[in-house]
Amino acid sequence: MARTTDRNSPRIIVAGAGIGGLATALSLFSAGLRDIRLLEGCAHLRPVGAGVNLQPAAVRELTELGLDAPIAAQAVATARLEFHHRYGGTIWSEPRGRDAGYHWPQFSVHRARLQSVLLQAVVRRLGPAALTTDWRMRGYEHTAGPHGPGVRVHAAGRPPLEADLLIAADGVNSTARAVMYPGEGPPLANGIGMWRGLSRGRPFLDGRTMLIIGCNANVKTVVYPITPADASGHCVLNWVVEAHDADTAAADHWDSAADPAGALRHLRDWRNEHVDLHAMIARAPRVTRYPMIDRDPLPTWIDGRAVLLGDAAHPMYPTGSNGASQAIVDARVLAHQLAHHPVDEALARYDALRRPATAALLAAHRSLEPDPLLRQVEALAPNGFTDIAEVLPADKLADIRSCTRRVTGVDAAGLNARPSWDVPRRSAPVCASP
Repeated sequence: MARTTDRNSPRIIVAGAGIGGLATALSLFSAGLRDIRLLEGCAHLRPVGAGVNLQPAAVRELTELGLDAPIAAQAVATARLEFHHRYGGTIWSEPRGRDAGYHWPQFSVHRARLQSVLLQAVVRRLGPAALTTDWRMRGYEHTAGPHGPGVRVHAAGRPPLEADLLIAADGVNSTARAVMYPGEGPPLANGIGMWRGLSRGRPFLDGRTMLIIGCNANVKTVVYPITPADASGHCVLNWVVEAHDADTAAADHWDSAADPAGALRHLRDWRNEHVDLHAMIARAPRVTRYPMIDRDPLPTWIDGRAVLLGDAAHPMYPTGSNGASQAIVDARVLAHQLAHHPVDEALARYDALRRPATAALLAAHRSLEPDPLLRQVEALAPNGFTDIAEVLPADKLADIRSCTRRVTGVDAAGLNARPSWDVPRRSAPVCASP
C-alpha cells in the first residue's frame, strides 16, 4: 500500500482494478494522498475486452496524469465519425478530437492495452504492494473510532479491512451498490443484443474514422480501428453489431462466446465500399454477445464513508462511447475534492458535481440518438442513395451534430477553457474527518 506516516491521512480502499479503479488510485496519488489500497477480485489480471473510446475530456485527465504518451503509442487518434446507409452512401460526417477543436485527441484503443498502461503506472508510482488481487468484496459496514467515522470492508475467506473511505469502482454488478440499494435488482436490458469482436484488416478511409453503418428499425453496425497499421499494412478493427434479438437481449447473457453467424444473419445483403463487413466478422478469432444494459440514476452515490464511481455509479449504454471516459473523469473529480476538503465534504461535492452530469448523459444514451433521424433516412431511401442532399436537407442532418454532442457531454470550448484538476504538491495531507 502507498502510505504516509501522518496519522491524519485518510486510509482509502479502492475496490476494483478496472479502468475506473486504476484511474482512481493514480488520481489520488497525484493529488498527494498516499494511504491507498487497491483491491481486485480476480486472482490474475489478464487482458480481456475489446475496443474502448476515450473522449477528449478523459484524455485531458490522462494527459495531466502523465499517461498520454504511452496510451498514444497503443491507440488510434480518432479523427472522424461517419454515418453510412446499409446499402452505401454517407449520411453524415463530422470531425472528432483535435480535428473538432479540442486541445486533446479522442483515442480508440484496446481495453486491455489501456488497462495495462494504467496498471504499470500504479505499480511504478504506488508500488506493487498497493494492489491486492484475489480479494473480492462481499460487503461493508460503517465504523466509528477516535478519529471519526470509517468503514470496514469484508471479503470471503479474508480478514476485514478498516479504512476511512471506501471507493467502490466494482462495475455494473457492484457489491457496494447492492449494499447501498439492496432492492435494486439486476441491470436493465433494453431488448438490444450486441455481438462484438476484433478482426485484423486493412485500415479504411483515413485509418482514423469510426463508421456507424445502417440503423434501420432493428440493426446497426459500428466499426473502428484500435491500432495503427503495422508493417504489413494491417490494423486491428473493433466491430459491434447491435440488433433487437430476443436470444441476446436477456441481462444474464454477459460476455458469452457466440457464433459469428448470429451477427452475420442480420447483415445478409448489406454492403459498404470501405469495409467488407461479412469477411471482417467471419475472420474474428472470437465473437462475444451481451445485452445492452444500464441502471436507473441514484439519489446519491454516498453511504457514510462508502462512495460509488464509474460503472458502479452510472452504467450507461455504449452508444456514446463514454463508459470508460466518465469513470476517469469521476476519479479526477473525486481526488481533486479529497485533496482540498475533509472527506465528508469532499464526497458531498463529488456527488453534487458528477451525479447530475452523468444522469443527463444516461438519459441522452437511452434516447439512442441520432437513431430516429437515421431511420428517417432509411424510410426515405430504403435502397441507398448517391447524394444525401437528395434525401434530407443539410439543416435537418445537422441535428446529428447536436445529438453526438449530447452523448459526449461536453463541447470543445468548454473543455478547453475549464481549469485543471491537477493538485499542486502540498506539505500536509487532508484530515480524515471534519
